[in-house]
Amino acid sequence: MERKTHIIDAKNKVLGRLASHIAVLLRGKQRPDFVPYKDTGDFIIIKNIKEIKITGKKMEQKKYYRYSGYMGGLKEIPLKRLFKENPGEVLKRAVYGMMPKNKLRERQIKRLKFEKSD
Repeated sequence: MERKTHIIDAKNKVLGRLASHIAVLLRGKQRPDFVPYKDTGDFIIIKNIKEIKITGKKMEQKKYYRYSGYMGGLKEIPLKRLFKENPGEVLKRAVYGMMPKNKLRERQIKRLKFEKSD
C-alpha cells in the first residue's frame, strides 16, 4: 500500500467542511480498497491555516474543555484564544472529533501536518 500526500490550502475554507474532508482522506475512505479496520489513509499537509474561515458566532461563544480528574480541575479555553495561539490545534481538534473513536484514530491523526507560514 502506498500513501499519497495531499497538500490542502485552507485559505477561505470553512472549518467544519474542511475538517470532514480531511477526516475522509486520513481514514482512506476515498480508496477502492477501503476497509474500516485497516489504516490505509494518506498524509495531509495544510497550508495557510491562519486564513481559515470560522462561521457564525463560534469565535466568541465556542469553548474547549479539558478535565484533569481532580475536583475543580475543569479547564476551559475559548476558541478565540486557542486560534490566536495555535490555529492548527483548532483544525486538529475538529478533525479528531470527526474520526471514529477507536485505536486507529491516534495513528491516523499523526499523519495530519501543518506547514509553517510566518
